[in-house]
Amino acid sequence: MKDSNRALLRVGIAGLGRLGKRHAEQIAFRTRGAQLASACSPVSSELGWAREELGVPTLHEDFAAFVRDPRIDAVVLVTPTSLHADQAIAALEAGKHVFVEKPLALNVEDCERVERVAARRPDLVAMVGFVRRFDPSYARAAADIAEGAIGRPFVVRSQTCDRNDPDGFFVRFAPTSGGIFMDCSVHDIDLARWLLGKPRATRVFASGTIALHEGLRPLGDVDNGMAIVEFEGGQRAVLYASRTFAHGHDTQTEIIGTAGQLLVGQGGERDRIVTSDARGVHRQSVSDFFERFGVAFERELQAFVACCRGEQAVPLALSDATEATRIGLAITRSLRSGQMELV
Repeated sequence: MKDSNRALLRVGIAGLGRLGKRHAEQIAFRTRGAQLASACSPVSSELGWAREELGVPTLHEDFAAFVRDPRIDAVVLVTPTSLHADQAIAALEAGKHVFVEKPLALNVEDCERVERVAARRPDLVAMVGFVRRFDPSYARAAADIAEGAIGRPFVVRSQTCDRNDPDGFFVRFAPTSGGIFMDCSVHDIDLARWLLGKPRATRVFASGTIALHEGLRPLGDVDNGMAIVEFEGGQRAVLYASRTFAHGHDTQTEIIGTAGQLLVGQGGERDRIVTSDARGVHRQSVSDFFERFGVAFERELQAFVACCRGEQAVPLALSDATEATRIGLAITRSLRSGQMELV
């Protein structure tokens, strides 16, 4: 139910692709204190969908006109990563709060440009979509670690593994994604820093292989990659990313401390049902990251709106996104060089 005691935050969304549509539906129907007032896309069919399915009153094909529209207070950017930095800066300079999907940018310089502009506008909220921080299980793990439940955490082992897509959507996406580590493991990088207390990364090593999708080879990318991140103070992160899992999406994380360990998402089961039949004993797995993190996506945008309305503090800093990009780039360099790389 909408909050009638305060003015609704008028939100505009740019980008109505696979994830953008999910965000748009949530803002339109499920986000307290928000109104989906505008949408922007260069694709006319996407704008038609926003008008007909969501009742969005104002539609733009041109981003410059969209971001300057005085009828919106905040923008949500679900656009190609290569556009994130310039669009986030344009939104801030137009006096809009801004939520931008991860990663903030594909190079550190662009991340730092956004940080500098945001620092000049402390009245505006600038937030990056590291959705796992809003997942109930990861949030509880972080709270337990902060309370000393496992002593001092010193190792995070985390994976982001997608079901194989024989149509190769991500192969077509690879030229602009930044590669598997920037696209997938950036979540695990952010988790590791968050759960370990934000230590500074010093060096990384990565390796990978192409199990199925040869179309990635000319791009210097892989469909399965592994990395080790070393942090000051001796902490470590061990990361695995895959595009080729047969059973479904499987995100899981282990945090090891001096007095215990925590496991988040182990097994990737859809529910608690165990079926026994002629094929054996088995469970259903979640199909994709939308299903696994549906609640987290809702909580993430609700938090953004609450921040814009002055109801809570921003839960993560732009500098966190910059560090995730810095580490992800070093991992990608290591994959291509075959050598340990400094961060």
